[in-house]
Amino acid sequence: MSTSNAEAGMRDWTDKATRERLEKDVAAVKSDIAALTDQITDALNTFANATGKQARRGYKQARENMDSTLDDMSERGSAMMGAAQDAYGSIEETLEDAITQRPLATVGIALGIGFLIGAAWRR
Repeated sequence: MSTSNAEAGMRDWTDKATRERLEKDVAAVKSDIAALTDQITDALNTFANATGKQARRGYKQARENMDSTLDDMSERGSAMMGAAQDAYGSIEETLEDAITQRPLATVGIALGIGFLIGAAWRR
């Protein structure tokens, strides 16, 4: 039985050594997992910050583009309004000159247009 006790003692010693090695390995794995978790958290925070900055830059540029487009549209609208006013003034002057130079022809044209409108209205 002394060999059995010796074998049992060896097994206990081997089991203790194996258990200690396993405990050290588990502790190392836990430490590695904690380090990886910290690295992933840092990477995600960096990514989120960079994405936020990029989104703010994109929004700012889009707003600047929109403001520029609105300014251009406003300038074009003002130019078109000015051109329309000039054309109206030109037509008004032309009609005034035509009425002043040929009053009877103007009255005849007005009567003819009135007659055509009345005839079209009757149908």
